[in-house]
Amino acid sequence: MSAAQPLAARMRPTSLDQVVGQEHLVFPGSPLELLARGEGATSVLLWGPPGVGKTTIASVIARQTSRRFVELSATSAGVADVRKTLAAAQKVLDDDDTRTLVFIDEIHRFSKAQQDVLLPAVETGVISLIGATTENPSFSVNSALVSRSIMLVLRPVEAREVVNLLSRALEEDPVLSATGIGFADSALQIIAELSSGDVRQALNRLETAVATAHAAGKSVIDREVLEQVTGSALQRYDRDGDQHYDIVSAFIKSMRGSDPDAALHWLARMIEAGEDPRFIARRLVIHASEDVGMADPSVLSIAVAAAQAVQLIGMPEARLNLAQAVVAIATAPKSPAIIRGIDRALDDVRRGRTGNVPVHLRDAHYPGAKALGHGEGYLYPHDHEHGVVAQQYLPDHALGTQYYRPTANGFEQTVANRLAGIRRITDNPEEQP
Repeated sequence: MSAAQPLAARMRPTSLDQVVGQEHLVFPGSPLELLARGEGATSVLLWGPPGVGKTTIASVIARQTSRRFVELSATSAGVADVRKTLAAAQKVLDDDDTRTLVFIDEIHRFSKAQQDVLLPAVETGVISLIGATTENPSFSVNSALVSRSIMLVLRPVEAREVVNLLSRALEEDPVLSATGIGFADSALQIIAELSSGDVRQALNRLETAVATAHAAGKSVIDREVLEQVTGSALQRYDRDGDQHYDIVSAFIKSMRGSDPDAALHWLARMIEAGEDPRFIARRLVIHASEDVGMADPSVLSIAVAAAQAVQLIGMPEARLNLAQAVVAIATAPKSPAIIRGIDRALDDVRRGRTGNVPVHLRDAHYPGAKALGHGEGYLYPHDHEHGVVAQQYLPDHALGTQYYRPTANGFEQTVANRLAGIRRITDNPEEQP
C-alpha cells in the first residue's frame, strides 16, 4: 500500500473475516464465501448505504477467488462494453473451463438495455455477478435479474465497531502510527457517531484529524482539532454539553407525547445550537405521518409548508413556521396506524408473501393485453352505488390481510367508520343493487 492512498484504502480488508459490521453475511457456507472460494454459480446483489463495505467485499472476493475477475463501471460502460465482457467470459469458459466473476458498482445506473444483456450470461452460468447499489434493487434493477440473484442487505456499521476499527488504524497503519499522535477514546467515539455507520467517512475524518494535529505540532487530538475537521457537525453533536441525538430524541418524544411546551423548548435548543433547519423540517414532515397520520391529515400539509418556508425565507424568520408545525403536531390527536400499516406490508413483501397481480387488475391498455386476459372481469367502482364494489385487490398470498388498522382518535374514527361501511358492502356482495 502506498502512503499516497487514503487511509480507507490502506485499511481495506484482505479477507472476508476482516469485513467490519456485516457478520450476518459472512459465515461458513455463505453466498459470499462460496463466491470467494470459486464454488457454485451464485450471483449476488449487495444493497446498502455508502461506506458499509460493498466495494470492499467485491475487492476481497477478487483477491481470493480462483475465477477470472472483471470490474465494470456503471457510469462509463455501454452495451457494447457489456457484450464484449460477456463474449470474453464465454471464450475463457470454452477454452479452459474458467468461469468469470463480474463486479458492477452502482448497478442501478445501468440502463435497462445493459441489464437485459447480462441476463442470459447470468442464467446460464457463463458469469457470476456481484452488483452493488445504494438503491433498493427491487425498484432499481431489472426484476428478471433480481430473481436470478441473491439480494444481500448490508447494514450501517455500529459505532462501537467503527471505534474498534479506528483504534486499529492508529496502531496498525504505518503512516498514522509514525506520527505518534495520541487520540482519546471520547474523540474516537465522536468521529464514529458522526459517521452514521459510514466506515469510509470515519476513516477519512481520522486521517484528516491526525494530519491537522501533526501540522499544528500537537501530540493529541483534542476538541479544537475535531472542530476543525468536522465543522458545524461537531457543534450539533455536542454544543454546550448537549448531546445532539438526545436533544432530537427529546424533541420527537415531546411532540409524540402531546406536550407543545416541551417540544418548543427542545426546538429552541436545536435552533440555538446551530442545527440545520432543513433537518428539523424533515423530522416534522416525518412525524406528521408517523405520530399523527389520519388522526388529523391536515397536519402533514402544515409540516410540508413549514419545510417549504425554510427553503423560501430561511432563518431566523422560518423559526415561526417551524414552531407552528411543532405545535400543530404536538396538539393534534395521535395515531401510529400509518407507520404500523406500511411496516406490516413491507414485512410481508420482504418475507415473500406477495404473489401475482390479479388478472382483472392488470394493465389492459397496451397491444396484446386483451389476448392475455388482462383487465377481464374488472368492475369499475363508479358504476356502483357508493362507489364501492366487491372484488379482489390483494394478491392471493395476502388475501384477508388488514395492514391499516385505524384508531378511534380524531378524524381516524371517521375513517374507521367509513372502512366498516365499505366492508359491510364488500362482505355481502349479494346485497348490492
